[in-house]
Amino acid sequence: MADQPFLPYGRQSVDADDIEAVLQVLRGDWLTTGPAVDAFESGLSSFTHARHARVVNSGTAALHAAYAAAGLGKGHTIVTSPLTFVATAHCALWMGADVRFADVDPTTGLIGADSAAALVDSSTRLIVPIDYAGHPCDYTALRALAEKTGTTLVADAAHSLGATYEGDPVGTLAHLTATSFHPVKPITSAEGGAVLTDDPELDRRIAQFRNHGMERDPGRLRDQDAGAWAYEVQALGLNYRMPDVLCALGLSQLGKLESFIARRQELAARYARDLEDVGGIDLPPTAANTTPGWHIYVIRVQDAGRRRALFDRLRADGLGVQVHYDPVHLHPFYADRGHRAGECPNAEDFSSRAISIPLYPALADGDVDRVVATIRAAAADLL
Repeated sequence: MADQPFLPYGRQSVDADDIEAVLQVLRGDWLTTGPAVDAFESGLSSFTHARHARVVNSGTAALHAAYAAAGLGKGHTIVTSPLTFVATAHCALWMGADVRFADVDPTTGLIGADSAAALVDSSTRLIVPIDYAGHPCDYTALRALAEKTGTTLVADAAHSLGATYEGDPVGTLAHLTATSFHPVKPITSAEGGAVLTDDPELDRRIAQFRNHGMERDPGRLRDQDAGAWAYEVQALGLNYRMPDVLCALGLSQLGKLESFIARRQELAARYARDLEDVGGIDLPPTAANTTPGWHIYVIRVQDAGRRRALFDRLRADGLGVQVHYDPVHLHPFYADRGHRAGECPNAEDFSSRAISIPLYPALADGDVDRVVATIRAAAADLL
């Protein structure tokens, strides 16, 4: 296998049009906080049907800005899934809040309203579902829970831009939706993210937070006699601005998102068909009321004790498999805060058997054949 190219689990798909879009910005007058920012935000709003979109410089910044806009702070808690990247939880701690981890469905890896409801109390400010692998959660039930408990629903949609739930696009399913434009995500801007919302007040807070808490709208300044140069710092914020050069790449990528998702769905269908009869592994299901984005394709080894051997064999054979994710509550930092194994048994079991296999729009049909053949051979030897 050494003579064959390494196939990562995910990678960007950047073409000549994307490069030209970036070059146009580099040739122009604006590198940051210019017209490309407005154009990308407008494109995201149009694509997702969200009334407002604010871009920031990472998916982590998107979560942080969403939490800040929702008023998360000291004494509050959030309820989220442990089957996520650590940023989902870390951002809450940076706001002075605490994190409660709700268990997931054992086959989909998605948080359910019942498991979340069991952890909601008077301190809970946010419920943060994770659209794991590009599959939207059950937002009908989660919205009902948020309304019943007076909490804010923040979708961590780092995996699911371009997906739909009951026909509605990701970006309109929660009070706030945070996305990521990391290179392996549905579209990329190299690094970046966005917060989507229908609420104009939440949108205003996000705009302030990403720019040091600054306000430039003359109608909102406390000093109504200030000069044309004036701005006021009215809140605590950070520099989470996204530069024009990255927005140009993001906007060009956005125009390809539908085709990217279609290709991901083709690949997922191929895997479902060609790996269905492989003994010793389970394939990911698809909920009937969703059109998933298939950010990652996660097979699960039925015998968790054999996962390491299969993982190492696939890596040795040139497949850049990965695990998404080690549960957040089991990382040393969170263990030191009192979290323990057994807290979320479904998530822990899911993680112990999970392997993400290559899936990205540029994956060629011949590469898919190779992935399938490699998995079939390794499973026959090891499972």
